[in-house]
Amino acid sequence: MTSTGQPPERQGARSLDPHLRRYAARAEGMTASEVRALFAVASRPEVVSLAGGMPNLAALPLDSLSDQIASIIADEGLTALQYGSAHGVPVLREQICEVMALEGVHGHPDDLVVTVGSQMALDLVTRIFCDPGDIILAEGPSYVGALGTFASYQADVRHVAMDDHGLVPEALRAALAAAERAGRRVKMLYTIPNFNNPAGVTLAVSRRAEVIEICARHDVLIIEDNPYGLLGFDGQIYPALRSMDADNVIYLGSFSKTFASGLRVGWALAPHAVREKLVLAAESAALCAPTLNQMVVSRYLATHDWKGQIKSFQTMYRERRDALLTGLDQHMPAGCTWTKPDGGFFVWMTVPEGVDTKAMQPRAVTARVAYVPGTGFYADGFGSRQMRLSFCYPPPERISEGVRRLAGVLAQEIDLLNTFGPTTSRSLSGPQTPTPDTA
Repeated sequence: MTSTGQPPERQGARSLDPHLRRYAARAEGMTASEVRALFAVASRPEVVSLAGGMPNLAALPLDSLSDQIASIIADEGLTALQYGSAHGVPVLREQICEVMALEGVHGHPDDLVVTVGSQMALDLVTRIFCDPGDIILAEGPSYVGALGTFASYQADVRHVAMDDHGLVPEALRAALAAAERAGRRVKMLYTIPNFNNPAGVTLAVSRRAEVIEICARHDVLIIEDNPYGLLGFDGQIYPALRSMDADNVIYLGSFSKTFASGLRVGWALAPHAVREKLVLAAESAALCAPTLNQMVVSRYLATHDWKGQIKSFQTMYRERRDALLTGLDQHMPAGCTWTKPDGGFFVWMTVPEGVDTKAMQPRAVTARVAYVPGTGFYADGFGSRQMRLSFCYPPPERISEGVRRLAGVLAQEIDLLNTFGPTTSRSLSGPQTPTPDTA
């Protein structure tokens, strides 16, 4: 302790941030994500970024969209540029129900709340349901944005294992039983059932009803986050969990992957009793989602072949997925394994024992290729042998070159490992095998 009565590390931190003692306890868990930390590097033109999950918007009809936006301003500008309801534009809520119907969801527009992206919806749901210390179960690995939200509300995240067929029901039962033995309350299960971010795997249809039944028996709310559900490469659309249980599933959706991420239009479909709490939370957070953006999405759905546009995205992302998988097959050293997604944006790769993907990251950037280390997708220190590879943004030829560069870096890392053994940083980086079944 120092003369101030504070630990030295806290005193040093305070000298850099004079507001340190003023922060709420919940701010302790607010740290930059692995993805955000890579943005500055990954955006450099000489770097092939296999890191970020930015959708490729090149296939959008930009000329037509610009005309439509101009028309909205000219004809309905006094409405489009004004405050709106926290509930969302009524016609858009009706259209969203038509979109969800493709997955078997029969929701009512009154039970749907439009948000600033589905990230806001996730924040609102966590706010109204979770107290500090409540347990949230999440797939291991899980979406980094969700983990950041849960940490900001001081929830205790426990990961549930996946395999090639998604969340493992027996692992879910075990996690719930362990919490009950410890006298702890599990508030909700957070899941990305379709083309999981980051693992790329999909929850088998045969498991979906079982997962719902397990959660209902233990009084656990299910948060179904489904931004990629319409982006299956073979055209298959999986039934949403919400289509199987309207009472215990809150469905989160977004137009960020199927239309335009920059508009930040998402939604939450909740059981009727929850809807009013979500509207009140949305009002306190943002008053309302931007009316203009909602009207742009609504006009797009009304005047464009949005289903045909989704098919174009499916084709484009399938070509990029194939380029990534082909490159991995051709170039990756022995001992590497990876998932083979049939939709979405991501491949999850596991590297040989002893290699630390976070420690290796600076050397990859030097070789002009970027990825996201696996540790960013766990709340408990796992993932040091994993990395997320994104195929959604670069063209196929750039993806192939990026994989070649990454394979060269990894081969050098393995050579160093074989010569000198694991480094100190590797040995201190946490468990090396978080979820073998997702390798």
